[in-house]
Amino acid sequence: MRGCGGLRRAVWAVLAPRGRGSCRGPAGSTRCRPRLGAAPDLKSINVIFYNLSTTADHSVSYKELKDLLKSQTIHIDVREKWEIGKFGKIPGSINIPLGEVVEALRMNPEDFKEQYNQDMPAKLDHIVFSCMAGVRSKRALDIAMSLGFSRVQHYAGGFEEWREYEPLEKN
Repeated sequence: MRGCGGLRRAVWAVLAPRGRGSCRGPAGSTRCRPRLGAAPDLKSINVIFYNLSTTADHSVSYKELKDLLKSQTIHIDVREKWEIGKFGKIPGSINIPLGEVVEALRMNPEDFKEQYNQDMPAKLDHIVFSCMAGVRSKRALDIAMSLGFSRVQHYAGGFEEWREYEPLEKN
């Protein structure tokens, strides 16, 4: 990545272990040399660079989600089960709480079907994540992308926006 020296240093400053290696220069200088073997996980750096440098917008609007739900798009609601019970859900969504997303997307298809009563999404399936207001769904999107799912989006308006327009489906 040419021209990203400052960005690389910023990422290194966040990920590098503290108190190791040697620094030359005035106090607070960023000219530090890390100890050999102290490098942060390369995959983490690549994920950070990808998320910082991508220009693709992975969010969908209410109208886009409404249209996508008429197709073969898989909709995963990452709110907690109690939230679904209390507030309702978007019709046709699969509830996989955010804390279960990594494990769920790594399951074998039989276990996924048994756990969630739905077929497991394939890496090339179109998936839209949602939550209450778009924060957790963005985290789920990032997790899915890091696991190799390439056609993923999230509904940034979340359930709060959905219930302004639509009748609710109670669990």
